[in-house]
Amino acid sequence: MMVLRSLSLATALLGLLIVARAHAQTVVADLSAHEIAITAGFSGTELLLFGATDGEGDVIVVVRGPATTMNVRRKSRILGIWINTESLRFRNVPSFYRVASSRPIADITTEGMRQRHQIGVEAVKAEPARNVTPAKLAEFRAGMTRNKVRQELWDDTPEGVTFLGPKLFRTTIRFPANVPTGVYNVEIFLLKDGREIGGQTTPMRVKKTGVGAAVYDFAHRHAALYGLAAVLVAVAAGWTASTAFRRG
Repeated sequence: MMVLRSLSLATALLGLLIVARAHAQTVVADLSAHEIAITAGFSGTELLLFGATDGEGDVIVVVRGPATTMNVRRKSRILGIWINTESLRFRNVPSFYRVASSRPIADITTEGMRQRHQIGVEAVKAEPARNVTPAKLAEFRAGMTRNKVRQELWDDTPEGVTFLGPKLFRTTIRFPANVPTGVYNVEIFLLKDGREIGGQTTPMRVKKTGVGAAVYDFAHRHAALYGLAAVLVAVAAGWTASTAFRRG
């Protein structure tokens, strides 16, 4: 099934590439699906990205989730107890970040390009909510990166883009069970001799479905009622358990 899907996708991409040549576009790519549905039993998934180029070159794929705010806390040991002593809030942090490339990124890009397009974890821009010294900013930023990598939401070890001949390429994008919902952007860059010669951006969406989606939506739209309902359910469960133990 995967082979047939890949072949049909490759055929469609070759057709699109012929059209793209007339518009001076040099890379065309698509995803095996443009929507990920999170259900109660969701345990993560993978999407196939398949593309074609108008000529030889290197390909980089960058996947970014919706921007969010993140608090990074530093713990210190005081009187033998570890407690939070300082924190720094970052704005516009990608909730999800993945990179894939046909060769090591440092070998096919310049520092300027990596910073301009935020290619690589080190180049991801996140705005601190207050002014801090460069040393402290670097320390908290490193903590932010460690947290994201530990949660499997960022990947600091780029996976490979595989060429199936001189023009066709593919890569697999893995999404963990805790993948955030929202609209994602998948950016494809075509490079030659360290220069960007083509590119494309493809959107995709991650959303909750089923009963879980209804509960999630209710909790965010009616937070007070959801909190009250949660308390009532907890009280009812406690009362039921105590009654059962008394009877026993």
